[in-house]
Amino acid sequence: MTKAINDDVFPAYRKFAEFLRTEYDAKGRNELSIESLPDGKRRYAEAVKLMTTMNITPSEVHEIGLKEVERITAEMTKLAQSQGHKDLASFREAINKDPEWKPRSEQQIVDDFAKYIHQMEPKLPELFGLLPKSPVTVEPIPDFAKAESTHYVQGTPDGKRPGRVVVAVADPTKRTLITDEAVAYHEGVPGHHMQISIAQTLQDLPKFRLHGFYPAYAEGWALYAEELGKEIGFYQNPVSDYGRLNSELFRAVRLVVDTGIHDKNWSRQKVIDYMHANDLNDALAQTEADRYIAWPGQALAYKMGQLTIRKLREEAKAQLGTKFDIKAFHDEVLNGGAMPLNLLQERVERWIRAQKPTTATSGQ
Repeated sequence: MTKAINDDVFPAYRKFAEFLRTEYDAKGRNELSIESLPDGKRRYAEAVKLMTTMNITPSEVHEIGLKEVERITAEMTKLAQSQGHKDLASFREAINKDPEWKPRSEQQIVDDFAKYIHQMEPKLPELFGLLPKSPVTVEPIPDFAKAESTHYVQGTPDGKRPGRVVVAVADPTKRTLITDEAVAYHEGVPGHHMQISIAQTLQDLPKFRLHGFYPAYAEGWALYAEELGKEIGFYQNPVSDYGRLNSELFRAVRLVVDTGIHDKNWSRQKVIDYMHANDLNDALAQTEADRYIAWPGQALAYKMGQLTIRKLREEAKAQLGTKFDIKAFHDEVLNGGAMPLNLLQERVERWIRAQKPTTATSGQ
């Protein structure tokens, strides 16, 4: 094995590194925006449609992002003032310095996630008719992969291998517990574990549909699921509720900066400054900025998916009135597997029409 690495693997990496330095880098673009490439306007417009699975323009997404940032910031300010702070900035400073929200060990972080997931599980029948058959567990990310973020790993359809929420715990005293509740609902239940576990067991669908993944649908659902915790009576601690809002704000900021880079000619520093102004620390702002530059449109999926599901729910409530059933609505969103948002909209609107009472007409 050592001989193979020394004789074959390392030389191949050296050759590839030389290619990147001498050929690839020299031909790279100097501008950040994908719109600087040939036919760039259409390139980005298509990236937006691909990643959101919606027929929407970059300018429309940008405006939605600005409005969402304003709305969520207003909610956060109201929360701060209800806790006796003069403004949002002073509230942020106080909770970020509060030792109560600084974990003291890796196990404390794992236990925090498990607590929130397990308190949600018995509440699921109030929100869903369809329930996951597979259990969900919580475990720390192992040392060899400690740079990874908290994420979900799906189990098997028969439940013999559970779904797993795998939690980032490296350097625990430098982390925060503020967003744990929101992330637990996002990655576990009623978020990714709920959606993926149900999709795996659906009947009468082609097999490839059981494992499909559309970021706008899957991540949109998980972000929508964070707020379901509020509706069911959780986020009792106002700091944890702030964490929920901060999580949503982060996804709204993405709408602004991704379109800012690729459609509004924003500089990298303007992107960083905007993220700092919306409470993203510098380490995250730097890596996120590079992500948006390198992968145009992908970061739009989360918020656009959440907004679409929320909009469909409001549409159903408005049209069905007292006949609206939150459990039936959620089941309709989940029981077709992952799909593009435009198809989800058609599906839910067809379901709404089917729920309306039919009125008999007399013939003449």
